[in-house]
This record gives sequence, structure tokens and C-alpha cells, in this order.
Amino acid sequence: MAGCGGPASPDAADIAPAGQVEGPAPDIALPKVTVSGDESAQVVEAWVAPEVAVDAGTDRRALRRQAEAALREGRLYEDAGSAAPLYLALVRSDPDDRLARDGLRRTTRAVLAAADRALAEAAADPQSGALDRAVRLAAVARGLDADDAKVRALQQRVETAQRVATLVRAGREDLRAGLLEPGSGALAYFREALALAPGNRDARQGVAAVESALIDRAMASAGALEFEAAERWLDQAVAVRGDGAGAVADARARIEAQRARNIAGLRDAALRDLLRPDGLRSARMRLAEVLRIARPGDPVAANLRERIDLVTYYGPFRPGQVFTDALADGSRGPQMVVVPHGGFRMGAEDTDPLASDAEKPAHYVRFNRGFAMSLTEVTVAEFGRFVASAGARPRATRRGNSLVYDERSGNFVRRSGVDWRSGYDGRPADPGDPVLHVSVRDAEAYAAWLSEQTGRHYRLPSEAEFEYALRAGNPGRYPWGDAGVPPPDTGNFTGGNDVSPGGRTWNNAFVGYGDGYWGVAPAGRFKPNAWGLHDLAGNVSEWVADCWHASYQRAPADGAAWFNPGCRARVVRGGSWAGSPAQTRAAWRSRVDSDVTSARIGFRVVRGI
Repeated sequence: MAGCGGPASPDAADIAPAGQVEGPAPDIALPKVTVSGDESAQVVEAWVAPEVAVDAGTDRRALRRQAEAALREGRLYEDAGSAAPLYLALVRSDPDDRLARDGLRRTTRAVLAAADRALAEAAADPQSGALDRAVRLAAVARGLDADDAKVRALQQRVETAQRVATLVRAGREDLRAGLLEPGSGALAYFREALALAPGNRDARQGVAAVESALIDRAMASAGALEFEAAERWLDQAVAVRGDGAGAVADARARIEAQRARNIAGLRDAALRDLLRPDGLRSARMRLAEVLRIARPGDPVAANLRERIDLVTYYGPFRPGQVFTDALADGSRGPQMVVVPHGGFRMGAEDTDPLASDAEKPAHYVRFNRGFAMSLTEVTVAEFGRFVASAGARPRATRRGNSLVYDERSGNFVRRSGVDWRSGYDGRPADPGDPVLHVSVRDAEAYAAWLSEQTGRHYRLPSEAEFEYALRAGNPGRYPWGDAGVPPPDTGNFTGGNDVSPGGRTWNNAFVGYGDGYWGVAPAGRFKPNAWGLHDLAGNVSEWVADCWHASYQRAPADGAAWFNPGCRARVVRGGSWAGSPAQTRAAWRSRVDSDVTSARIGFRVVRGI
């Protein structure tokens, strides 16, 4: 207090009976604190000392003894018999009372010490009510000596503790209300409290509770298969304490394990769907859910997409897969290879000087589903099983003749006694040679017999399917590209190095090329193309399912056969052992009557998958 003298202790002679003490006990109000946004207002009522009457007749010595006893007993301010009211009354009645001033000074220190203990207790146990005592004690200390530096320091500490407690309460309320967003809500309150009191237990627990609540939200989102939301909640949880260790890392691992389980379950269900004839739509729906919850690049999702795409485009097969179907007698049908789905530009470009108008206009064709095509032309042995099983009489057999190559004249001539069992020159064919001397209707009858034998739909390829498979992704002028000479072992073409048994050579051939055959080679003798198919570009030309049209105007864009019921003019595609280089181009096509049989024409089949 201002004007106080040095310290002194009361003598035994100063101790006397207590003097008169009057007035009611003080009403000490608790601090009133409000928090709105980032600001707080604190209103703390002042301590009013209980009234103690001191007049000329008062026994001051007895009153000092009473105050000293109260101070020793720790009764500092509570009522008129406490140390602070007694000493205040003595000093106010006689500012020169050195002993009273000293007692008042010691009482102030005792109040400060009690406030310190209350603050420490409040920090250790915020629910103990000790902060309220510290507030009252700070008000008492301010009433005793407002100018004392230690009193002012206490007041600041109490106000800080009040602010921290208020922030913690606000944080808890927002936590209960689920207000967890970063930058506001519960976390902002708890962080502000920690900025004021870094060691505050409740604020630290509040921060941990916010982290736990965010983790709970992440787990709930994951349980609802909302993994993106779970990731966002976990990222916020990491930001709470600034690391990914501990509870957040454990939650992330559990959520990732749950994501993996969900993906695996959806994948297994989708694969079961794919085993059902009508399960493709359901499998696609499951794939969409997998893609929604999986991380980008997830290998399980990628594999499932591939499996569904395969079923979509290829049924139970894979592109490039080779298979055969069983016939009714237990034997096997021709080897088939799965051609990939896709699109290509069909026909000849205007820049091709060898192109005819019938090969134009070039146009885009797309296959939305793969198909299977026989690896080679149908062989004599395969066609023979059909004739024997079906009792068939092919066109050349009924007619008794067909066109063959005549070595003496170097021309094609009609010769009697030639049919599907004959080779290019009329002599008996080998079982592995492509079947010749068959009409397009003979070829269609064979495909129909295969369908009956296998329960699968076999047919002649459409013209678009043939060119698509022949090119195998190559847009060049020739099946192998734009080079004017075929690569070695590409196929059976008219080569400048080929020589007939009688010593003949070709007048119009690929210069410098030779394949070792004059006439038909065994099916599959030469290298396959990029899609595993043999002899599409050479060996024998082949019947396709289309009727002849003079151009591609209004041609189908989906790869289907362009067929008019009752048409007689049909299409032959692909080069042959006796075709000119121009007839070996990928876009080459020819009009042939449906009854024609020849030493240069065979066929192959396709099958739906």
C-alpha cells in the first residue's frame, strides 16, 4: 500500500481483547465472462471489505491481536473478523499505525500466496473450483493494494486463466455441436487457449478430442464407402497436431484396409456376375463403384476393368486366343483366333494409283465386339468331313468340272473331273491344302454345317471383317505396308523368283521375291500376320459374305456384311498364288458369280464370340 512503513511484528503487549467488529459479510461476485467470435469481455466485480467500526474508544491493540490471529489461522477476507477487513479498518482510522500497516502488507502477501495456490490447483484440476477462489483472491488483493506490482501480475494471470477457461468451455460446446472445421469452431478455441497457457491440460485434451472426432468422422465416412470424404477428414486430423503418426496413422491404415476389403468384395461379386449370361450390366455397376472408391491406378480396379472389357468385347475369350469347338462326332472344328475389336479405314485412298472406283470411297468402319476367324483357309480335310457327314454334293462335283491351271498353256482352263478334292492343277490335293473349286454357296453350306455340329454360329466373314483382319492394324497400301516388295516369308504371292514345274515365270510379279511355290501352298505354311492369321494376303483368294456393289457408297459402318437376298454377284477378297501385285493390295476386291469354282478361290470362316 502507498505510504506504508517498514515491516514490524506485534509485541505480546499489543495483544488485547478484540474490539468491536460490525457490518455484514461481503458479497463476492464471480467473474462474468462472455466470448463472441475471437473477442472476449470480462467483468469482475470488486471486493468490498466488510465494515469494521474503529473510533476513538476502540482498543486498537486488541483489534491488532484479533487481526494477527486471523492471519495466522488463514482467515484472510471472508468476514469482518478476517485479517484484511481488520487491518484495513485500523490503517484507515490511523494511517500512521505502523503495526497495522505491516499486518496489512503481510495479509496482502498471504492473499497473493493463496491466489497462487488456487491458480496452481485450477491448472491441475480445472473442475475443482479453484479458479473461482483465485478470482476472489485477486479481487481481494486488488482491494488491498491495487498499485502493487505483484497484485497487478496476479490480476493478469487470473484474467488469463479466466480467458483460457472460457475458451475451453466454448471449445467443448463446439465439439459437442460437431463444429470441427479448421480455422474456426472447437479447434480454434482450444488452440487459442494453448497459446495463452501452453500447458493447459483441458486445452490439450480438447485438441486430442478434436483429432479423435475427426478420425471418427473419417471412419464413419469409410463405413459408408465415402473414402474421399474419409481422406479429407484424416487430412484435417493430421493438421490438428501436425503429424501423421499415432492415432491418425492407425486410422489411415484401418481405412485403407477397409477400402481394400470393399474393393475386393466388389471385384469378387463382379466376377461372379460375369459368369452369368445376364450379369454384364451388374458387373459394370460394381466396376463403377470400385472406380469411385479406389485410388487412381489401383491394380485391382484396373484388372476388373480389363476383365469386364474382355467380356464386353470378347465374351469368355481374350484377343489373340486360339481355340477349337468340338464337333458332334467328337472331332474338332477348324482352329480359330480371336480378332480384337476396334476400327479401321476400309478401302483405297485417292492417292493409290492402282485403286479402282469399286474400292472407294475409303471409309471408317468400327467393330464394337471382337470376333473369331479361322487361322487359315478351310482345308481339304476339314471340308471333306463336312461332305461325308452331311452327304453334300458341292457345285463342282455336281457340274463335273472346274477351272484349273494348265501348265502347258500357262492359262486357266475348264477341266472335267475336278472338284473340291482337286488341287490347283487338277491333280488330287493334299489334305492340308486349302480347299479349292468350291462356290460361295458351298462355303456357306460348310459354315452352316459347322454351326449345327458345334452349336455356335459360324459364317463367312464380311468384306469389312476380311480387310480388317488382313490389315491387322496396318494402314498401308499392301497388307505389310507400303513397300513394293513383300518381306521374306510373308506369303504365297506371284514373285519374280518363282518358277513353275515346266520352267515358266510370271510376267507381272513382285520383283526379287520368291516363296518357293508355284501354285497353292499348304495352309498355314507362311508367317502369320500381327493378329495370328495366316494367308489372308496370299495363297488363295477367298469368298466373303457380301454381295457385289460397285462402290462403298452407303456401305455399312459397323462391319456387317452388305448383303441383298437373291444376289448372284459376290465378292472375293485377298491376293492369291496367281494374282498380280495390284491384286495383292489390302483394298483389292473382285466381282465373281456365285456359281464360280476355281483353282484360285477358297474360303475361311468366322464365328461370333
